[in-house]
Amino acid sequence: MTILQPYGEAVMTSLGFFWKSAWAFVFGYAISAMIQAFVPQKALTRQLGGPGLQSLSLATVFGAASSSCSFAALAAARALFMKGAHFVVVVAFMFASTNLVIELGVLILIFLGWQFLAAELVGGIVLIAVSRMVIKITYPRQWVEAARERVSADDADEEEFDWRRRLRSRKGWYLVGQKFGDDWLMVWEEILIGFTVAGFVAVLVPPAFWATIFLTAYQGVLPDWLIALENAVVAPFVAAATFIGSMGNIPLATVLNANGVMFAGIMGFIYSDLMVPPLVQVNAKYYGPRLALYIAGIMFVSIVITALLLHTAFSLLNIVPESRRVVSEIVRFKLDYTFWMNLGAVIVVFVMIGLRRRFQAMPDDDGHDHDHHDHGRAWSPKRVIAALAALVLAGGTAVQLMRLTL
Repeated sequence: MTILQPYGEAVMTSLGFFWKSAWAFVFGYAISAMIQAFVPQKALTRQLGGPGLQSLSLATVFGAASSSCSFAALAAARALFMKGAHFVVVVAFMFASTNLVIELGVLILIFLGWQFLAAELVGGIVLIAVSRMVIKITYPRQWVEAARERVSADDADEEEFDWRRRLRSRKGWYLVGQKFGDDWLMVWEEILIGFTVAGFVAVLVPPAFWATIFLTAYQGVLPDWLIALENAVVAPFVAAATFIGSMGNIPLATVLNANGVMFAGIMGFIYSDLMVPPLVQVNAKYYGPRLALYIAGIMFVSIVITALLLHTAFSLLNIVPESRRVVSEIVRFKLDYTFWMNLGAVIVVFVMIGLRRRFQAMPDDDGHDHDHHDHGRAWSPKRVIAALAALVLAGGTAVQLMRLTL
C-alpha cells in the first residue's frame, strides 16, 4: 500500500484539477463557439494584409475570439497566411489565440489568482509588440516568400454571411453547438494529458527538483535579476519538455508557482505553449523547416524579453504577484461555488449536444447531412497517450476507493 498511496494521491490531485476547472472550460468554449459562429471572420481577414497597428490589433482581437486549441491556432494562422495576411500578423494571431482567449484567462484566475490574470493580459499585448519588433529586425523575406508559395489553397473557405440574420436563425444557434463540439474534439486529449501529468508532477516530483532547475534555493544569495533571467530562459524549455499545449499547462504553472519559481519563470512557462515539439513540427509541415525554426526562435526570444519586462515593471511598481496557493487546497473536493458552476456547466453541455445534433441532421448545400467531419486519425500517438492517461486515472480512482474501504 505504500506504493499505491502516492499513486492514488496523484490521481486525486489530477481529478481535483479537472473538478476545479471543468465549468471554466465549458462556459469558455460556449462563449468561444458563439463568437466563432456569429463573427464574420472572412471580413476581418481582408484587413490583415499589412504589418501596421490596425492589422496587428485586428489579429489580436481575432485570435482572442478563436479557439484556444494550439493545433487549431496553427491551422487558422496558416489559413490567414495563405489568404494574404502579413507574417507579423500571423505570429500575433498565434500568440493571441493561445494566450488571450477567455477560457485560458478563467483557468489562470482559478489556479493562480487575479494578479496573474492581469499580468497575462498585459503581457500578452507586450508579447505581440515585442515579437513584431524582433521580426521587423530579423525579417527573412526570402523564407517567408518561399513559405507563401508552399501553402496550398484552402478548400474550406468560409462563407460570407450577415451576422444579424444568423444570430436570429435556428441554424446559427445549431452552428454554435457544432463549433462547441469541434473545439472539444480538438482539445480533449491535450486537456486530459496535461491535467493528468500535472497531478502526478504535483505529488511525485520533489521540491528539490524545481529548486535545482529554477535556482529557488539561491534566492537571497544570487541577485534577483540573475535568477529572473535564468527562470525566463529555462521556462520555455521546461514547457517544451512537457509536450503539453496551452490549456494543459496552467495546472503545471500552479505547481511551479507553489514551489517558489519566480514570476518571470511562471510567465515564461505560460507563454511557451506554442514551442512544444509537436507544434514546431506542424509549422514545419506548413511553412518548411527553416521558417518553422525561425518562428520558434522568434517566440523564444519574445517570451524571454516579455517575461523579463513584466518582472522588472511589476517589481518597480511593487505589484509582483506572489500567489502561494497550495495545490492540495486548490484541488480539494468540497461543496462550494465550484459545485454549482459545474452543475450549470452540465446543463450547458446537454444544450450544446442537442444543438450539435440538430446541426448535423440538417442537409448541406449538396443535400447531405453535416455529420461527415474528419477529426484526425483514430489512434494517433497523442490519442494513445490520452487513452493511457484515462486508464491511469481510472486505476488510481479504484485504488483510492479500495483504500477507503479497508
